[in-house]
Amino acid sequence: MPFNRPTLPDLIDRAVNDIEARLPGIDARLRRSNLNVLAQVHAAGVHGLYGYLEYLASQILPDTAEAENLDRMATLWLIQPRKAAVQAQGSVTFSGSNGAIIPAGTVLSRADGAEYATNNEVVVASGTATTLISALLAGVTGNYETGNSSLTLITPISGIQSSALAGLLTNGTDKETDASLRSRILARMKQPPQGGAEFDYVTWALEVPGVTRAWVAAQEQGIGTVTVRFVRDSDVNLIPEPAEIATVQAYIDTRRPVTAQVNVVAPIAVPLNFTIAVTPNITSVRAAVSAELSDLIRREAEPGATLLLSHIREAISIAAGETNYVMTEPVADVTHAIGQMAVMGMVAWA
Repeated sequence: MPFNRPTLPDLIDRAVNDIEARLPGIDARLRRSNLNVLAQVHAAGVHGLYGYLEYLASQILPDTAEAENLDRMATLWLIQPRKAAVQAQGSVTFSGSNGAIIPAGTVLSRADGAEYATNNEVVVASGTATTLISALLAGVTGNYETGNSSLTLITPISGIQSSALAGLLTNGTDKETDASLRSRILARMKQPPQGGAEFDYVTWALEVPGVTRAWVAAQEQGIGTVTVRFVRDSDVNLIPEPAEIATVQAYIDTRRPVTAQVNVVAPIAVPLNFTIAVTPNITSVRAAVSAELSDLIRREAEPGATLLLSHIREAISIAAGETNYVMTEPVADVTHAIGQMAVMGMVAWA
């Protein structure tokens, strides 16, 4: 039988009844009675104790535990506890006079204020010098996945142009959320390691900072092969870059069975476009429909999976403010070949 925490009024009533039962003829409900004050103070203290017990009960299991206790459970259940934030990394090319030196730790700034520091000392030769850089602050804000980002020296260096050109800046990852950590703990409890089962590869991939979803295909490239695909939903582009793929490949290679040939690859993004006439045709309803469709794709899109038309229609129908719609694209279930995965495309509002 479930236990229901008594409310404060219930506890006050209990205390008053107890006092009156032990002191016959006394009315502990009188507003200015000392006994009424005593009953209320006692009930308030007991109510606080019930609240603390309720809190403790919620901390026993990971599905309701809060951050501090969730971290403690993670250290008991997981090889990789809460994933820490990771700095974005990449390369930068300086221009300047031959022989000019750019020291290690030289700080550069991006237009939006993100700052980076050079990892090593480098000397200009043939007019340029290229070195690795890392973001000063860990997190996805340090990423720049389109490349060719202009960085500016914080402190000028003699013989070096103040503006430098950075390539791809990737691998920056925010600290793992409670929801993600909770999901990994529950998965570990439900699926103990089996030394190379399908879900083991998913677990290993999710242990890498930045990886949010992963899928495994056995023998896709022949007997003894295992194909692992993953995405990074927190990045601007959820499809991983080559450096991020290499990081996951290296991590899994140290844990896989020696007989398994593991290939970590990126899913092939296939934008899913929509043509919709929505009623009422206003900005807020359009935004709600787009959000619901994005959420549907986030929940159901997988490499090689089919996105059901009925689910797409349901997502539009539950959008806040929508009363009716006509969709002319897509008109059937959306299928994908091996390795292909739906991502949110454009919505044409008819």
